[in-house]
Amino acid sequence: MPPIKLILLLFIVTVGYGKLQAKQVQSPVNTAANNLTIADYDKLVKRYRYYKPDSAVYFANMAIAYARRVNDGKGVATMLNHLGMIDDNRGEFDASRIKYLQALAIYRKRKDAVGEAAVIVRLGVVELRKGNYDKAIGCFLQSLKVSERSKNTQGRMEAYLTVAEGYMGQKKLDVALKYLNTAEKINNTIPFSNLSLNIYNDFGVVYREMGMPDQAKAYLEKGIMLSDEPQYQGLHITLINNLAKVYNKQGDKAKSIALQKSALEKARSINNYLRELQTLTGLADTYGTSNAPQALFYFNQALALVKEKGAYKQQIEILSRLADLYKYQKDYQTALLMKEQQNALADSVFYKTMAKQVVSLQSEYQLYRSKASVRELKALNTSQKFQRNFYIAAVAACLLVILVVAYYFYQTRQLNKQLNKVNADLQESNKVKDKLFSVLAHDLRAPFASVIDLLYLLDDEDITGEEKSLLIKRLTSASNVSLETLNMLLKWGEMQIKGVRLNASIVQPKPIVNRVMNLVATNAEKKDIVVQDTVDDNIAVRVDPNHFEFVMRNLLSNAVKFTRPGGSIFISASIDQGENTVIFSVRDNGIGISAERLPYVFDISNASTKGTSNETGTSLGLLICKEFMDMNGGRIWVESLLNEGSIFYVSLPLFKVTQSNVATINLPAKRRTFPRQKQA
Repeated sequence: MPPIKLILLLFIVTVGYGKLQAKQVQSPVNTAANNLTIADYDKLVKRYRYYKPDSAVYFANMAIAYARRVNDGKGVATMLNHLGMIDDNRGEFDASRIKYLQALAIYRKRKDAVGEAAVIVRLGVVELRKGNYDKAIGCFLQSLKVSERSKNTQGRMEAYLTVAEGYMGQKKLDVALKYLNTAEKINNTIPFSNLSLNIYNDFGVVYREMGMPDQAKAYLEKGIMLSDEPQYQGLHITLINNLAKVYNKQGDKAKSIALQKSALEKARSINNYLRELQTLTGLADTYGTSNAPQALFYFNQALALVKEKGAYKQQIEILSRLADLYKYQKDYQTALLMKEQQNALADSVFYKTMAKQVVSLQSEYQLYRSKASVRELKALNTSQKFQRNFYIAAVAACLLVILVVAYYFYQTRQLNKQLNKVNADLQESNKVKDKLFSVLAHDLRAPFASVIDLLYLLDDEDITGEEKSLLIKRLTSASNVSLETLNMLLKWGEMQIKGVRLNASIVQPKPIVNRVMNLVATNAEKKDIVVQDTVDDNIAVRVDPNHFEFVMRNLLSNAVKFTRPGGSIFISASIDQGENTVIFSVRDNGIGISAERLPYVFDISNASTKGTSNETGTSLGLLICKEFMDMNGGRIWVESLLNEGSIFYVSLPLFKVTQSNVATINLPAKRRTFPRQKQA
């Protein structure tokens, strides 16, 4: 084919294709002049919202006029929501908030919970972009409440997602992660949507900021794969840019720049102004001061873009960044020029805002006059208000009755608890009384009866002097037993009435142990029992000395009582370094304690038994010993095997050790089993 014909053919195809494209571009506008539905207008606004916002505003206003003609309140609210988003994207937050509030009023009037929740989220986004994170989170939580009340699953997911973004703004990444996890769980139960991609993007941002690049990449790459569809191209670009930031943070600038350049190409191919701006500033940040010329190149492209779109807020931000970069290059003249342009633009925007506020004040005045008329009309509804107030009062009265009943129910439960406690105390008192009468009837009665019998015998004139001397000894022994029993009863009774008196001090146990040994020496010698003491002189404990002496005397007396003639008793003390205590032990090779009685030896129900030489007791001694040890912050326990002997342990807090040659032990969690001793 000759070159001239080829050129001519290409020209014809190009012209034809251009006409076709022109028709495709013009068709929405031309069609918009006709009576389209709100759904058609919605598609037009969404198409131009980011690329040509002025055209989007034009179609949205046409849609509002049409919706009002056909009395379509939902259509009006939908378009007001679109207009609010357009103002929001321009940085005109006050204007966007007014439109969102108008849309919200319509949705609430129509009782459209889905629309209400969506608009409340948009109000939260406005506060989020203004940096009012607490207000933003409050809006998102309010949206969550509306969605939960209306069982709107997708609305709940969006609310959890936006709450997470609020906490991301506050840098509370751990809290944001919890809400994102909840949003992801809901997302797994409903069909895939653009919100799913937002969840993956936010996970990527959070993990990136938390220094977890592998998790961030996993979510972002998943989002990129799922968003590679025409309807999700905006989010697709955002996901790519955030993945690039992850690589940049890891130091892989080449990979980051390659991703951002691919995102820039996609943003320009779909005419998405916001994503193009996002990518240009991202590339400038990636190059940064390490490659200032390239950073300036992309910042200048971004500046030209926002100037073309009339985005004043973004122009001010980019001019500030350019000034900083020129200042870093020591190009102070250009940096000053950028700052002057930034300040001039900021002043211009400020005066525009002031003019809008003046118009707003005029509108508010008109609104005030309208409200005055409304107040006059509301005065006619006094009877309805009275009726409503009556119902409220009735409900309040019912609630008050419920509260009173609940209070009395609570009081009754508390009284029942106190009654149960009193009953338990009464049962314990009965046990004490029974024990007391048991001791009086058995342990105290027998010695007194023995004394009376011996007195009768002494009165007999036929007995010899030797027999009389023997009877006097027995009388003395019986009287001592009776006195000991009576003293024990008095001591125990005093404890029950007055409680245990504690006078703790630092005590060296060695002298007390020696004194107790002297007290029981006579009884031990009568039974030919050897008592050995290995308690170190340098140990000191914190204890009431009277209590400690009572405990040691009782344990040693019991050991003598239940040890067979010719037996042996060992008293020792060692330090438990783990617990920082001193453990005293009194070991005998006597008759021991049966396994059945062993758990109750320190209980009031324990019955007294006779010793190896028919010695008697009250069984109250060990009970008093336990109460003394509890009072002093110590412990008492026993290990025993029947017919082999017993070891009674007493543990007390260690005060100090003045020498290093004192025996130390480290007790395990469970008590050691009693070592078997051979009979002496």
